[in-house]
Amino acid sequence: MKNIPYGICCLVLAVACGKSSSRQSGKTPADTAAVTGKAKVWVTAGNQAKLLQAQQDVDITTDTTAAAATIHIDFTRQLQQVAGFGAALTGSAAYVINKLNSAQRQQLLQELFDPQQGIGISYLRITMGASDFSLSDFTYDDMPAGQTDPGLTHFSIEKDRADVLPVLKAVKAVAPGIQIMATPWSAPAWMKDNGKLAGGRLLPEWYAAYAAYFVKYLQAYEQEGITINTVTPQNEPLFEAKYPSMYMDAPAQAAFIKNHLGPALQKNNPATGIIIYDHNWDHPEYPISILNDAQAKPYIAGSAFHAYAGEVSAMSQVHAKHPDRDLYFTEISGGGWATDFSANLDWNMSNLFIGAMNNWSKAVLLWNLVLDSNNGPQNGGCQDCRGVVTVSATGNITRNVEYYAIGQLAKFVRPGAFRVTITGSAIPGLESIAFLNKDGSRVLVVLNRQNNAQTFAVTDGRQQYRYSLEGKAVATFVW
Repeated sequence: MKNIPYGICCLVLAVACGKSSSRQSGKTPADTAAVTGKAKVWVTAGNQAKLLQAQQDVDITTDTTAAAATIHIDFTRQLQQVAGFGAALTGSAAYVINKLNSAQRQQLLQELFDPQQGIGISYLRITMGASDFSLSDFTYDDMPAGQTDPGLTHFSIEKDRADVLPVLKAVKAVAPGIQIMATPWSAPAWMKDNGKLAGGRLLPEWYAAYAAYFVKYLQAYEQEGITINTVTPQNEPLFEAKYPSMYMDAPAQAAFIKNHLGPALQKNNPATGIIIYDHNWDHPEYPISILNDAQAKPYIAGSAFHAYAGEVSAMSQVHAKHPDRDLYFTEISGGGWATDFSANLDWNMSNLFIGAMNNWSKAVLLWNLVLDSNNGPQNGGCQDCRGVVTVSATGNITRNVEYYAIGQLAKFVRPGAFRVTITGSAIPGLESIAFLNKDGSRVLVVLNRQNNAQTFAVTDGRQQYRYSLEGKAVATFVW
């Protein structure tokens, strides 16, 4: 028996070990496995035959015999904590929602934010002032050309009272724990070197006033009962557009944070996290350089990324350099340039809802939550962007592919969950991610990128279940 592993030795000497072997009785371990529970399953298929549709429960058994394709999950090895999933409540989105009658509006908000009746969106991004999806250009302290307001005596969030604030309050009634990130597209024109909302740079002499502008905004929203959890200093700081926008390179953002915004928030709004960068995957050196600044880093909670250029692995590059700071994915839009449901489902799941989360993101946020049938209202930017849902003039709701992509995670993976470790070799054509919720429920999301169905087993080493997932489909398992 020399060099034979103990387990094999014990199986060969089953009688001597005082144990009976299932093989001696002609039974396999699968035959003698006990059912210990059920896994619930929801599937969205690329052919749209199933849209976040509940499937028959799957038996969880004590059978742990090896399968050709097995997803091994170690729930004891926890990774980043989940903040949430959602999209942007732009001025345009809020306007479209607010135009609905009360019954339509309530139905839509239930579908978007209630995890039982809808998809359970848990994180929103809002714009500080106007963006390219607002009804007009504005900031909270606009002055006539040639005039300034150093003391911010003209600061007002009055324009947000029309749509954004009423909708946020209605959202909070459905989802009291909703998390909110606020992002400016531009500082007031009088603070900028070009005197315009479109393009230009923030003048250093107004850094202190702009930090005070953030404080006033956060306090004004708090007075309305809306807590802002995170802010970014600037949306897409490396892009100057014909709509509200502002260039802010990494040295400027670092200086603004360490000398002005960081100290101001630490004094007045210490619970609000500063999230840097907020632009594409193709420049991870931007957030890394700011986090390398020992004076700036203490004020920074994390970095945010968009997906209009670069690869999702950039997020892991930042994590590798600064594992003690969070990562967020904060924007991508679908649109008329890509209308194939199956291809869009595959891209969103692979790159964002599985990909970004597997690259250490705490959240995945898409662009416009809601738009009208004309892809608007627009404000000088994208002409054919698609909302997560489209609302017609009569209030009819079209749930776009993004709705189902968000739902495959947001409905089941709740804020406070932890991503957990999936071990073992990669399975060709399958991509997966697993989570442990605060209530102890376990969630696995699997994407089958192949055209044909794939059968696989899921195990934690003590019990397992098996499933056959059709091609070009995503499944969420909860047990």
